[in-house]
Amino acid sequence: MLACAAIRRFAMPRVLTKLQKRLRAFGTARRFGALCAVFALGSCTSQPAAPPAQAVDAALSRIERVVVIYGENRSFDNLYGSFPGANGIAQASATSKTQLDLDGRALPFLPPVWTGPGDDVDLAFGRSLPNGPFAIDAAPVNLPFSVPTRDLVHRYYQSIEQIDGGRNDRFVAFSDAGALTMGHYDGSKLALWQLAREFTLADNFFMGTFGGSFMNHIWFACGCVARFPNAPEPLKSKLDADGKLQRRADSPNSVLLGPVRWERDAALSPDAYAVNTIQSSYQPSGIAPAAGGDVRFADRGKYPLPPIDQPTIGDRLSDRGITWAWYAGGWNQALADSAQPGGATRGVIYTNRPNSVDFQPHHQPYNYFRRYAPGTLLRQQHLKDGEQLLSDIDRNALPQVSFYKPSGDLNEHSGYTDVASGDAHIAQIIERIRNSPAWPTTLIIVTYDENGGYWDHVAPPSGPGWSDRWGPGTRIPAILISPLVRKGFVDHTTYDTTSIHRLLIRRFGLEPLPSARPKMGDLTHALALP
Repeated sequence: MLACAAIRRFAMPRVLTKLQKRLRAFGTARRFGALCAVFALGSCTSQPAAPPAQAVDAALSRIERVVVIYGENRSFDNLYGSFPGANGIAQASATSKTQLDLDGRALPFLPPVWTGPGDDVDLAFGRSLPNGPFAIDAAPVNLPFSVPTRDLVHRYYQSIEQIDGGRNDRFVAFSDAGALTMGHYDGSKLALWQLAREFTLADNFFMGTFGGSFMNHIWFACGCVARFPNAPEPLKSKLDADGKLQRRADSPNSVLLGPVRWERDAALSPDAYAVNTIQSSYQPSGIAPAAGGDVRFADRGKYPLPPIDQPTIGDRLSDRGITWAWYAGGWNQALADSAQPGGATRGVIYTNRPNSVDFQPHHQPYNYFRRYAPGTLLRQQHLKDGEQLLSDIDRNALPQVSFYKPSGDLNEHSGYTDVASGDAHIAQIIERIRNSPAWPTTLIIVTYDENGGYWDHVAPPSGPGWSDRWGPGTRIPAILISPLVRKGFVDHTTYDTTSIHRLLIRRFGLEPLPSARPKMGDLTHALALP
Protein backbone atom coordinates (compact mmCIF):
# COMPACT_ATOMS: atom_id res chain seq x y z
CA MET A 1 0.00 0.00 0.00
CA LEU A 2 1.54 3.28 -1.07
CA ALA A 3 1.16 6.57 0.74
CA CYS A 4 -0.75 9.12 -1.31
CA ALA A 5 2.29 11.40 -1.35
CA ALA A 6 4.34 8.62 -2.90
CA ILE A 7 1.64 8.03 -5.52
CA ARG A 8 1.78 11.69 -6.48
CA ARG A 9 5.49 11.40 -7.11
CA PHE A 10 5.88 8.03 -8.74
CA ALA A 11 2.72 7.51 -10.82
CA MET A 12 2.63 8.38 -14.50
CA PRO A 13 1.75 12.05 -15.08
CA ARG A 14 -1.09 11.14 -17.48
CA VAL A 15 -2.72 8.91 -14.87
CA LEU A 16 -2.25 11.57 -12.24
CA THR A 17 -4.08 14.06 -14.45
CA LYS A 18 -7.02 11.67 -14.68
CA LEU A 19 -6.92 11.14 -10.93
CA GLN A 20 -6.94 14.86 -10.27
CA LYS A 21 -9.99 15.31 -12.52
CA ARG A 22 -11.78 12.46 -10.76
CA LEU A 23 -10.80 13.88 -7.37
CA ARG A 24 -12.42 17.19 -8.24
CA ALA A 25 -15.51 15.29 -9.28
CA PHE A 26 -15.62 13.09 -6.19
CA GLY A 27 -14.49 15.85 -3.85
CA THR A 28 -13.26 13.71 -0.95
CA ALA A 29 -9.92 12.22 0.05
CA ARG A 30 -11.68 9.02 1.07
CA ARG A 31 -12.56 8.20 -2.54
CA PHE A 32 -8.95 8.71 -3.60
CA GLY A 33 -8.20 5.15 -2.45
CA ALA A 34 -10.80 3.73 -4.80
CA LEU A 35 -9.51 5.76 -7.71
CA CYS A 36 -5.98 4.47 -7.14
CA ALA A 37 -7.25 0.93 -7.53
CA VAL A 38 -9.21 1.85 -10.66
CA PHE A 39 -6.06 3.09 -12.36
CA ALA A 40 -4.01 0.06 -11.25
CA LEU A 41 -1.58 2.09 -9.19
CA GLY A 42 -1.86 -0.21 -6.19
CA SER A 43 -3.77 0.60 -3.06
CA CYS A 44 -3.38 4.05 -1.59
CA THR A 45 -3.91 5.30 1.93
CA SER A 46 -5.22 8.81 2.29
CA GLN A 47 -4.63 10.59 5.55
CA PRO A 48 -7.37 9.59 8.01
CA ALA A 49 -9.78 12.35 8.86
CA ALA A 50 -8.47 14.24 11.87
CA PRO A 51 -10.66 14.18 14.98
CA PRO A 52 -11.50 17.55 16.54
CA ALA A 53 -8.39 19.20 17.97
CA GLN A 54 -10.12 19.78 21.29
CA ALA A 55 -10.82 16.06 21.69
CA VAL A 56 -7.24 15.16 20.74
CA ASP A 57 -5.71 17.62 23.19
CA ALA A 58 -8.01 16.42 25.95
CA ALA A 59 -6.84 12.87 25.32
CA LEU A 60 -3.21 14.00 25.18
CA SER A 61 -3.52 15.73 28.53
CA ARG A 62 -4.17 12.34 30.13
CA ILE A 63 -0.67 11.22 29.10
CA GLU A 64 1.65 12.10 31.95
CA ARG A 65 4.70 10.17 30.74
CA VAL A 66 6.07 9.16 27.35
CA VAL A 67 8.63 6.35 27.07
CA VAL A 68 10.34 5.82 23.70
CA ILE A 69 12.25 2.55 23.23
CA TYR A 70 14.56 2.74 20.23
CA GLY A 71 15.62 -0.59 18.71
CA GLU A 72 17.89 -1.29 15.77
CA ASN A 73 17.82 -2.06 12.10
CA ARG A 74 14.59 -3.74 11.10
CA SER A 75 12.24 -2.89 8.25
CA PHE A 76 8.50 -3.27 8.69
CA ASP A 77 8.27 -6.19 6.27
CA ASN A 78 11.23 -7.93 7.92
CA LEU A 79 9.29 -8.41 11.19
CA TYR A 80 5.65 -7.44 10.57
CA GLY A 81 5.13 -8.28 6.91
CA SER A 82 2.40 -10.80 7.74
CA PHE A 83 0.66 -8.84 10.50
CA PRO A 84 -3.15 -9.12 10.21
CA GLY A 85 -4.75 -5.98 8.82
CA ALA A 86 -1.43 -4.31 8.03
CA ASN A 87 0.00 -3.36 4.66
CA GLY A 88 2.30 -6.35 4.40
CA ILE A 89 4.17 -8.49 1.92
CA ALA A 90 0.94 -9.89 0.47
CA GLN A 91 0.11 -6.37 -0.73
CA ALA A 92 3.52 -5.82 -2.35
CA SER A 93 3.53 -5.23 -6.08
CA ALA A 94 5.36 -7.52 -8.46
CA THR A 95 7.59 -4.56 -9.30
CA SER A 96 8.77 -4.15 -5.73
CA LYS A 97 9.21 -7.86 -5.09
CA THR A 98 11.14 -8.45 -8.32
CA GLN A 99 14.65 -7.18 -7.70
CA LEU A 100 16.74 -5.74 -10.51
CA ASP A 101 20.40 -6.23 -11.23
CA LEU A 102 22.83 -3.35 -11.71
CA ASP A 103 21.94 -3.14 -15.40
CA GLY A 104 18.23 -2.69 -14.63
CA ARG A 105 17.21 -6.19 -15.68
CA ALA A 106 15.33 -8.55 -13.39
CA LEU A 107 17.60 -10.99 -11.60
CA PRO A 108 17.01 -14.62 -12.67
CA PHE A 109 17.38 -15.58 -8.99
CA LEU A 110 18.79 -13.99 -5.85
CA PRO A 111 22.54 -13.99 -5.37
CA PRO A 112 24.07 -15.86 -2.44
CA VAL A 113 24.34 -14.24 0.96
CA TRP A 114 27.86 -12.92 0.68
CA THR A 115 30.09 -13.28 3.74
CA GLY A 116 33.25 -11.89 2.22
CA PRO A 117 35.01 -11.02 -1.02
CA GLY A 118 34.93 -13.33 -4.00
CA ASP A 119 32.91 -16.51 -3.60
CA ASP A 120 32.59 -16.52 0.20
CA VAL A 121 28.93 -17.34 0.83
CA ASP A 122 26.66 -18.43 3.68
CA LEU A 123 25.57 -21.85 2.52
CA ALA A 124 22.60 -21.82 4.92
CA PHE A 125 20.85 -19.63 2.32
CA GLY A 126 21.92 -21.64 -0.71
CA ARG A 127 23.13 -20.02 -3.93
CA SER A 128 19.98 -19.30 -5.92
CA LEU A 129 16.84 -18.48 -3.95
CA PRO A 130 13.93 -17.32 -6.17
CA ASN A 131 13.86 -13.59 -6.91
CA GLY A 132 11.60 -12.14 -4.24
CA PRO A 133 11.03 -12.00 -0.49
CA PHE A 134 11.61 -15.20 1.48
CA ALA A 135 11.23 -16.45 5.05
CA ILE A 136 14.49 -16.69 6.98
CA ASP A 137 12.91 -18.89 9.66
CA ALA A 138 11.17 -21.34 7.31
CA ALA A 139 12.24 -23.82 4.63
CA PRO A 140 14.61 -23.91 2.91
CA VAL A 141 16.69 -21.61 5.19
CA ASN A 142 15.22 -22.42 8.62
CA LEU A 143 17.24 -19.99 10.72
CA PRO A 144 15.29 -19.07 13.89
CA PHE A 145 15.07 -15.63 15.50
CA SER A 146 17.69 -16.65 18.04
CA VAL A 147 20.44 -17.06 15.42
CA PRO A 148 22.21 -13.85 14.34
CA THR A 149 22.68 -13.29 10.63
CA ARG A 150 25.48 -11.28 9.11
CA ASP A 151 25.08 -7.51 8.98
CA LEU A 152 23.87 -5.74 5.84
CA VAL A 153 25.01 -2.43 4.42
CA HIS A 154 22.79 0.41 5.64
CA ARG A 155 24.38 3.62 4.49
CA TYR A 156 23.11 6.87 3.05
CA TYR A 157 23.87 6.60 -0.67
CA GLN A 158 23.11 2.87 -0.87
CA SER A 159 19.74 3.47 0.81
CA ILE A 160 18.74 5.98 -1.86
CA GLU A 161 19.80 3.59 -4.62
CA GLN A 162 17.85 0.71 -3.04
CA ILE A 163 14.64 2.72 -2.85
CA ASP A 164 15.10 3.57 -6.54
CA GLY A 165 12.65 6.45 -6.75
CA GLY A 166 10.00 4.58 -4.74
CA ARG A 167 10.09 1.31 -6.69
CA ASN A 168 12.07 -0.45 -3.93
CA ASP A 169 13.50 -2.84 -6.52
CA ARG A 170 17.26 -2.37 -6.00
CA PHE A 171 17.69 -3.57 -2.44
CA VAL A 172 19.64 -6.61 -3.61
CA ALA A 173 21.70 -4.76 -6.20
CA PHE A 174 23.03 -2.26 -3.66
CA SER A 175 23.39 -4.57 -0.68
CA ASP A 176 26.65 -6.17 0.36
CA ALA A 177 24.73 -9.16 1.74
CA GLY A 178 23.14 -10.51 -1.44
CA ALA A 179 19.83 -12.30 -0.89
CA LEU A 180 19.63 -11.53 2.84
CA THR A 181 18.06 -8.11 2.27
CA MET A 182 14.90 -9.88 1.02
CA GLY A 183 14.59 -12.03 4.13
CA HIS A 184 11.78 -11.74 6.66
CA TYR A 185 10.51 -13.58 9.74
CA ASP A 186 7.20 -14.90 11.04
CA GLY A 187 6.86 -12.15 13.62
CA SER A 188 3.83 -13.77 15.26
CA LYS A 189 6.28 -15.68 17.47
CA LEU A 190 7.56 -12.43 19.03
CA ALA A 191 6.46 -10.87 22.30
CA LEU A 192 6.29 -7.42 20.70
CA TRP A 193 4.00 -8.78 17.98
CA GLN A 194 1.55 -9.80 20.69
CA LEU A 195 1.70 -6.31 22.16
CA ALA A 196 1.06 -4.88 18.69
CA ARG A 197 -2.03 -7.11 18.46
CA GLU A 198 -3.20 -5.84 21.85
CA PHE A 199 -2.56 -2.15 21.25
CA THR A 200 -1.70 -0.09 18.11
CA LEU A 201 0.69 -0.93 15.28
CA ALA A 202 1.58 1.90 12.88
CA ASP A 203 2.17 0.39 9.44
CA ASN A 204 3.08 3.61 7.62
CA PHE A 205 5.94 4.81 9.82
CA PHE A 206 9.25 5.67 8.10
CA MET A 207 12.79 6.13 9.33
CA GLY A 208 13.79 9.77 9.54
CA THR A 209 16.65 9.76 7.03
CA PHE A 210 18.15 7.54 4.40
CA GLY A 211 21.06 5.45 5.59
CA GLY A 212 22.23 4.16 8.92
CA SER A 213 22.08 4.37 12.67
CA PHE A 214 24.29 7.39 13.32
CA MET A 215 22.45 9.74 10.98
CA ASN A 216 19.05 8.53 12.17
CA HIS A 217 19.98 8.97 15.82
CA ILE A 218 21.11 12.54 15.23
CA TRP A 219 17.85 13.18 13.33
CA PHE A 220 15.92 11.64 16.22
CA ALA A 221 17.54 14.18 18.57
CA CYS A 222 17.27 17.34 16.47
CA GLY A 223 15.52 16.70 13.15
CA CYS A 224 18.77 17.90 11.60
CA VAL A 225 21.94 16.63 9.96
CA ALA A 226 25.35 17.37 11.44
CA ARG A 227 28.03 19.12 9.38
CA PHE A 228 31.82 18.95 9.60
CA PRO A 229 33.27 22.34 8.57
CA ASN A 230 36.71 22.18 6.95
CA ALA A 231 36.63 18.40 6.93
CA PRO A 232 39.59 16.61 5.30
CA GLU A 233 38.88 15.23 1.83
CA PRO A 234 39.32 11.54 2.77
CA LEU A 235 36.25 11.86 4.99
CA LYS A 236 34.10 12.89 2.00
CA SER A 237 32.37 10.38 -0.26
CA LYS A 238 33.25 10.42 -3.94
CA LEU A 239 30.27 10.78 -6.28
CA ASP A 240 29.92 10.38 -10.03
CA ALA A 241 28.52 12.91 -12.50
CA ASP A 242 24.97 11.84 -11.63
CA GLY A 243 25.47 12.50 -7.92
CA LYS A 244 25.61 8.80 -7.06
CA LEU A 245 28.31 7.00 -5.17
CA GLN A 246 31.07 6.25 -7.65
CA ARG A 247 31.84 2.61 -8.36
CA ARG A 248 35.35 1.31 -8.70
CA ALA A 249 36.61 0.18 -12.08
CA ASP A 250 36.94 -3.38 -10.78
CA SER A 251 33.41 -3.49 -9.37
CA PRO A 252 31.34 -6.49 -10.62
CA ASN A 253 28.85 -5.66 -13.37
CA SER A 254 26.29 -7.98 -11.77
CA VAL A 255 25.38 -8.49 -8.12
CA LEU A 256 25.36 -12.22 -8.89
CA LEU A 257 29.15 -11.94 -9.02
CA GLY A 258 29.55 -10.06 -5.76
CA PRO A 259 28.76 -6.77 -4.03
CA VAL A 260 29.44 -3.39 -5.60
CA ARG A 261 32.85 -1.88 -4.79
CA TRP A 262 33.06 1.87 -4.22
CA GLU A 263 35.75 4.45 -4.87
CA ARG A 264 35.21 6.23 -1.56
CA ASP A 265 32.16 5.50 0.58
CA ALA A 266 33.03 7.79 3.47
CA ALA A 267 31.40 9.39 6.51
CA LEU A 268 30.53 12.70 4.85
CA SER A 269 28.80 13.97 1.74
CA PRO A 270 30.98 16.03 -0.62
CA ASP A 271 29.56 19.17 1.03
CA ALA A 272 30.61 17.81 4.43
CA TYR A 273 27.31 16.65 5.95
CA ALA A 274 27.68 13.63 8.26
CA VAL A 275 25.63 11.02 6.41
CA ASN A 276 27.39 7.89 7.66
CA THR A 277 28.88 6.86 10.99
CA ILE A 278 31.46 9.20 12.44
CA GLN A 279 32.64 9.28 16.03
CA SER A 280 31.94 11.87 18.71
CA SER A 281 34.50 14.28 20.12
CA TYR A 282 33.26 13.28 23.57
CA GLN A 283 33.76 9.97 25.33
CA PRO A 284 32.44 7.35 25.10
CA SER A 285 33.64 7.40 21.51
CA GLY A 286 35.00 4.89 19.06
CA ILE A 287 38.12 7.09 19.02
CA ALA A 288 40.20 6.66 22.17
CA PRO A 289 41.72 9.62 24.01
CA ALA A 290 45.02 10.94 22.70
CA ALA A 291 48.08 9.58 24.46
CA GLY A 292 48.54 11.78 27.52
CA GLY A 293 45.37 13.75 26.68
CA ASP A 294 42.17 14.40 28.57
CA VAL A 295 40.40 11.02 28.85
CA ARG A 296 36.99 12.71 28.52
CA PHE A 297 37.65 13.53 24.85
CA ALA A 298 38.48 11.67 21.64
CA ASP A 299 41.83 12.18 19.96
CA ARG A 300 41.23 15.24 17.75
CA GLY A 301 44.00 14.13 15.42
CA LYS A 302 41.77 11.27 14.28
CA TYR A 303 39.01 13.63 13.13
CA PRO A 304 35.99 13.03 15.34
CA LEU A 305 32.90 15.05 14.44
CA PRO A 306 33.04 18.58 15.91
CA PRO A 307 30.37 19.18 18.56
CA ILE A 308 26.89 19.93 17.20
CA ASP A 309 25.14 23.17 18.22
CA GLN A 310 21.63 22.76 16.76
CA PRO A 311 18.69 22.64 19.21
CA THR A 312 17.35 19.22 20.17
CA ILE A 313 14.00 17.94 21.34
CA GLY A 314 15.67 17.50 24.71
CA ASP A 315 16.48 21.22 24.76
CA ARG A 316 12.89 22.05 23.93
CA LEU A 317 11.70 19.86 26.80
CA SER A 318 14.13 21.53 29.19
CA ASP A 319 13.06 24.98 28.06
CA ARG A 320 9.52 24.16 29.21
CA GLY A 321 10.64 22.56 32.46
CA ILE A 322 9.65 19.07 31.31
CA THR A 323 11.75 16.37 32.95
CA TRP A 324 13.46 13.93 30.57
CA ALA A 325 16.35 11.49 30.24
CA TRP A 326 18.21 9.50 27.61
CA TYR A 327 18.85 6.08 29.16
CA ALA A 328 21.49 3.92 27.46
CA GLY A 329 22.25 0.30 28.21
CA GLY A 330 25.91 0.01 29.26
CA TRP A 331 26.43 3.78 29.58
CA ASN A 332 28.27 3.64 32.91
CA GLN A 333 30.42 0.74 31.76
CA ALA A 334 31.28 2.60 28.57
CA LEU A 335 32.22 5.75 30.50
CA ALA A 336 34.61 3.72 32.64
CA ASP A 337 35.92 1.92 29.56
CA SER A 338 36.53 5.13 27.63
CA ALA A 339 38.27 6.83 30.57
CA GLN A 340 41.28 4.58 30.14
CA PRO A 341 44.40 6.25 28.75
CA GLY A 342 44.86 6.27 25.00
CA GLY A 343 46.07 2.95 23.67
CA ALA A 344 44.47 0.86 26.43
CA THR A 345 42.38 -2.15 25.40
CA ARG A 346 38.67 -1.47 25.72
CA GLY A 347 36.28 -3.93 27.30
CA VAL A 348 32.76 -2.96 26.17
CA ILE A 349 33.02 -0.34 23.38
CA TYR A 350 32.50 -2.03 20.01
CA THR A 351 33.57 -5.38 21.46
CA ASN A 352 31.08 -7.81 19.88
CA ARG A 353 32.15 -10.48 22.35
CA PRO A 354 29.90 -13.00 24.14
CA ASN A 355 28.54 -11.73 27.47
CA SER A 356 29.52 -8.15 26.64
CA VAL A 357 27.12 -5.22 26.38
CA ASP A 358 28.86 -4.33 23.10
CA PHE A 359 28.31 -0.59 23.61
CA GLN A 360 27.78 1.36 20.37
CA PRO A 361 28.89 5.01 20.83
CA HIS A 362 27.29 6.19 17.58
CA HIS A 363 23.88 5.26 19.03
CA GLN A 364 24.19 8.02 21.66
CA PRO A 365 23.06 11.20 19.89
CA TYR A 366 23.22 13.64 22.81
CA ASN A 367 26.87 12.76 23.32
CA TYR A 368 27.53 14.59 20.03
CA PHE A 369 25.97 17.91 21.13
CA ARG A 370 27.99 20.68 22.76
CA ARG A 371 25.37 21.41 25.40
CA TYR A 372 25.87 17.86 26.77
CA ALA A 373 29.67 17.90 26.81
CA PRO A 374 31.58 16.15 29.61
CA GLY A 375 31.47 18.19 32.79
CA THR A 376 28.20 19.97 32.03
CA LEU A 377 25.22 19.89 34.35
CA LEU A 378 22.93 18.98 31.43
CA ARG A 379 24.95 15.83 30.80
CA GLN A 380 24.71 14.82 34.43
CA GLN A 381 20.97 15.49 34.53
CA HIS A 382 19.89 13.86 31.27
CA LEU A 383 22.34 11.13 30.12
CA LYS A 384 21.83 8.06 32.27
CA ASP A 385 22.54 4.34 32.41
CA GLY A 386 19.98 1.72 31.44
CA GLU A 387 19.99 0.29 34.95
CA GLN A 388 18.76 3.67 36.15
CA LEU A 389 15.72 3.25 33.92
CA LEU A 390 14.81 0.04 35.73
CA SER A 391 15.31 1.71 39.07
CA ASP A 392 13.21 4.71 38.07
CA ILE A 393 10.39 2.44 36.89
CA ASP A 394 10.43 0.50 40.15
CA ARG A 395 10.54 3.69 42.26
CA ASN A 396 7.78 5.30 40.20
CA ALA A 397 10.29 8.03 39.42
CA LEU A 398 10.29 8.09 35.63
CA PRO A 399 10.71 11.57 34.13
CA GLN A 400 7.93 12.93 31.97
CA VAL A 401 9.80 11.85 28.82
CA SER A 402 12.18 8.88 28.68
CA PHE A 403 14.24 7.67 25.74
CA TYR A 404 15.76 4.21 26.11
CA LYS A 405 18.51 2.75 23.93
CA PRO A 406 19.29 -0.91 24.60
CA SER A 407 22.93 -1.97 24.54
CA GLY A 408 24.32 -3.62 21.44
CA ASP A 409 23.69 -7.16 22.64
CA LEU A 410 19.97 -6.41 23.13
CA ASN A 411 19.02 -4.04 20.31
CA GLU A 412 18.17 -6.58 17.50
CA HIS A 413 20.95 -5.34 15.18
CA SER A 414 22.00 -7.87 12.54
CA GLY A 415 25.61 -8.95 12.70
CA TYR A 416 26.25 -8.66 16.40
CA THR A 417 23.00 -9.85 17.96
CA ASP A 418 19.75 -11.64 17.17
CA VAL A 419 16.08 -10.66 17.06
CA ALA A 420 14.86 -12.89 19.88
CA SER A 421 17.00 -11.54 22.72
CA GLY A 422 16.24 -7.90 21.94
CA ASP A 423 12.54 -8.53 21.47
CA ALA A 424 12.35 -10.31 24.83
CA HIS A 425 14.35 -7.57 26.55
CA ILE A 426 12.12 -4.77 25.26
CA ALA A 427 9.00 -6.74 26.18
CA GLN A 428 10.33 -7.17 29.72
CA ILE A 429 10.88 -3.41 30.04
CA ILE A 430 7.29 -2.84 28.91
CA GLU A 431 5.96 -5.43 31.34
CA ARG A 432 7.84 -3.70 34.14
CA ILE A 433 6.13 -0.43 33.28
CA ARG A 434 2.73 -2.14 33.03
CA ASN A 435 3.22 -3.42 36.57
CA SER A 436 4.16 0.02 37.91
CA PRO A 437 1.91 2.78 39.29
CA ALA A 438 2.82 4.89 36.24
CA TRP A 439 1.10 2.57 33.74
CA PRO A 440 -2.40 4.13 33.61
CA THR A 441 -1.01 7.47 32.36
CA THR A 442 2.03 6.31 30.37
CA LEU A 443 2.44 6.07 26.58
CA ILE A 444 5.15 3.69 25.36
CA ILE A 445 6.41 3.98 21.78
CA VAL A 446 8.58 1.15 20.46
CA THR A 447 10.28 1.79 17.15
CA TYR A 448 13.58 1.27 15.33
CA ASP A 449 16.23 3.69 14.18
CA GLU A 450 16.30 2.40 10.59
CA ASN A 451 15.74 -0.61 8.37
CA GLY A 452 19.21 -2.12 8.64
CA GLY A 453 19.41 -2.74 4.90
CA TYR A 454 16.33 -4.99 4.82
CA TRP A 455 13.81 -4.65 2.00
CA ASP A 456 10.38 -3.14 2.47
CA HIS A 457 7.81 -2.80 -0.28
CA VAL A 458 6.25 0.59 0.62
CA ALA A 459 7.63 3.72 -1.02
CA PRO A 460 8.60 6.51 1.39
CA PRO A 461 6.33 9.55 1.11
CA SER A 462 7.67 12.31 -1.08
CA GLY A 463 6.86 15.81 -2.16
CA PRO A 464 6.49 19.23 -0.52
CA GLY A 465 5.71 18.90 3.17
CA TRP A 466 6.60 15.20 3.19
CA SER A 467 10.27 14.94 2.35
CA ASP A 468 13.58 16.71 1.86
CA ARG A 469 17.12 15.92 0.78
CA TRP A 470 17.69 13.60 3.73
CA GLY A 471 14.58 11.44 3.74
CA PRO A 472 12.41 9.96 4.97
CA GLY A 473 13.82 6.53 4.28
CA THR A 474 12.45 3.00 4.40
CA ARG A 475 9.41 1.95 6.44
CA ILE A 476 10.07 0.61 9.95
CA PRO A 477 7.86 -0.85 12.71
CA ALA A 478 6.30 1.36 15.37
CA ILE A 479 4.07 0.14 18.21
CA LEU A 480 2.13 2.37 20.59
CA ILE A 481 1.37 0.75 23.94
CA SER A 482 -0.80 2.36 26.58
CA PRO A 483 -4.24 2.22 28.18
CA LEU A 484 -4.74 5.49 26.31
CA VAL A 485 -4.32 4.17 22.73
CA ARG A 486 -6.71 2.23 20.53
CA LYS A 487 -6.79 -1.50 21.18
CA GLY A 488 -6.22 -4.00 18.41
CA PHE A 489 -5.72 -1.17 15.92
CA VAL A 490 -3.56 -0.78 12.82
CA ASP A 491 -2.88 2.90 12.20
CA HIS A 492 -2.32 3.67 8.50
CA THR A 493 -1.47 7.35 9.05
CA THR A 494 1.80 8.50 7.50
CA TYR A 495 4.51 9.09 10.10
CA ASP A 496 8.26 9.32 10.35
CA THR A 497 10.66 9.36 13.30
CA THR A 498 10.10 13.05 13.94
CA SER A 499 6.38 12.36 14.40
CA ILE A 500 7.51 11.53 17.94
CA HIS A 501 8.83 15.11 18.17
CA ARG A 502 5.49 16.39 16.89
CA LEU A 503 3.63 14.43 19.55
CA LEU A 504 5.88 15.76 22.33
CA ILE A 505 5.62 19.31 21.01
CA ARG A 506 1.83 19.12 20.98
CA ARG A 507 1.48 17.36 24.33
CA PHE A 508 3.87 19.58 26.29
CA GLY A 509 3.45 22.86 24.40
CA LEU A 510 7.04 22.98 23.19
CA GLU A 511 8.60 25.40 20.75
CA PRO A 512 8.74 23.43 17.47
CA LEU A 513 12.00 22.33 15.97
CA PRO A 514 12.69 23.39 12.37
CA SER A 515 10.88 20.93 10.10
CA ALA A 516 10.63 20.43 6.36
CA ARG A 517 7.94 17.77 6.80
CA PRO A 518 4.92 19.53 8.28
CA LYS A 519 2.47 17.07 6.72
CA MET A 520 3.73 14.15 8.81
CA GLY A 521 1.30 12.92 11.45
CA ASP A 522 1.85 13.43 15.17
CA LEU A 523 0.71 9.94 16.32
CA THR A 524 -2.50 11.27 17.82
CA HIS A 525 -4.64 9.20 15.44
CA ALA A 526 -3.67 6.20 17.59
CA LEU A 527 -5.19 7.69 20.74
CA ALA A 528 -8.35 6.26 22.27
CA LEU A 529 -10.50 9.37 22.39
CA PRO A 530 -13.28 9.70 24.98
